[in-house]
Amino acid sequence: MPTFYIEQFGCRATQADGAAIERQLRERGSTLSDSPDGAEVVVVNTCTVTAAADAQAREAIRKLHAQNPSTRIVVTGCYAQRAPEELAVLPGVSYVVGNSHKPQIPDLLAPLGPLAPFAGSFVSLASLSGAAPILSGDIFEERGVLVAPVFGGESNHTRPTLKIQDGCNNRCAFCVIPFVRGRSRSLVPRTVIAEMRRLTEAGFKEIVLSGINLGAWGRDLSPRHGFLDLLKQILDETSVERLRLSSIEPLDVSRDLIAFFASTPRLAAHFHMPLQSGSDRILGAMHRWYRSEHYARRVELVREHLPHAAIGADVITGFPGESEEDHADTLGFIEQHPFSYLHVFSYSSRPGTRAAALPDQLRGSTIKRRARELRSLGKAKSAAFYRSQSGRELSVLTLRHSEPSQSPEWTPALSSNYLKLRLAGRFPPNRLVSALCPSDPGRLAEVPPQLRETIALA
Repeated sequence: MPTFYIEQFGCRATQADGAAIERQLRERGSTLSDSPDGAEVVVVNTCTVTAAADAQAREAIRKLHAQNPSTRIVVTGCYAQRAPEELAVLPGVSYVVGNSHKPQIPDLLAPLGPLAPFAGSFVSLASLSGAAPILSGDIFEERGVLVAPVFGGESNHTRPTLKIQDGCNNRCAFCVIPFVRGRSRSLVPRTVIAEMRRLTEAGFKEIVLSGINLGAWGRDLSPRHGFLDLLKQILDETSVERLRLSSIEPLDVSRDLIAFFASTPRLAAHFHMPLQSGSDRILGAMHRWYRSEHYARRVELVREHLPHAAIGADVITGFPGESEEDHADTLGFIEQHPFSYLHVFSYSSRPGTRAAALPDQLRGSTIKRRARELRSLGKAKSAAFYRSQSGRELSVLTLRHSEPSQSPEWTPALSSNYLKLRLAGRFPPNRLVSALCPSDPGRLAEVPPQLRETIALA
């Protein structure tokens, strides 16, 4: 089998798919290359959530081919599912494989010679002469979930992410994801538990659960399962010391779920709930299933049960027809509530979505200005949350230095409530310790002397 490299783009779900492809290729005997330059095959795993993501993928493919024309490029992911013909005509592309056929990528790689023809799947050829073959089909027929933990990113092999759900049954007006990932699908409980045990037995202290619509886990299974029941089963049947949720829709953050989080330190005190807008008019136009008062009630419940929990939100600015009053409503809503941080996204029109056909598309300059205002407010909210934690003893997980060759006298760490700290002293990664949060983010957090004696210094 050939050597391979996976070029990753996009969200944690896309990265999880890439990790699963890597696992499959390794099991077939392929060897992972340290860089694309040394690989016979490069799998480009794409995102299509914005026009910028599409452009980034195309540029990466052109660069890969220019640097090594003999490398065979297999393009997959959400962009490959949405618009395979756009990718099939790019120089160097050998195959375009939609999400519908992602699990079959290992079958395409022949031991020797050119990529092997693949039988038994829907195979179409792009209309233009010389274009790469396309393997794609109806994503809504997909029933499985690609499984493999994701390592890397800010966790740097310390906090693996396990995707347990894929697809989405919602039809938010701005979102192309349901069209490229299909219906909501859940990893069965026994597989979730088996993967969790594998990770905990490997020594990982914190594991992050992720999905496209994480709170919808279990609704498609027969018999139907509840997400809260899965969390209880994970804590009962595995030894994971800290479990964190990547993101969960606000209407899935129930009183019972919050109370369960408050009942145990093994669940990270961290709720990332997409808001998208603080204007009820825009929420309706977006086809979101809640209004600002519903979201506010969830925030109040979290604060009531977990007063020091992190509350993060996604916000989209510049949705078609969004007025200055709507924008002001969003700013006001965020200002009034105890958010810990914001992820601000500029609206990007996606072909095939309802929003793409709406009138009153906003100017780019207006969207950029509103995004700056939201990010500025987000920084202020983050600073206020940090100040509220000053002097508190926090449970933190030590992380790896991004540049191990350096020897600074501090160690990066992440608290249960999602504060990024620098601990005074050198500690090995993947240790849960207590640390006093300093008053200034620029200062080092101190580990109490009595705890230092129980932690082996690096």
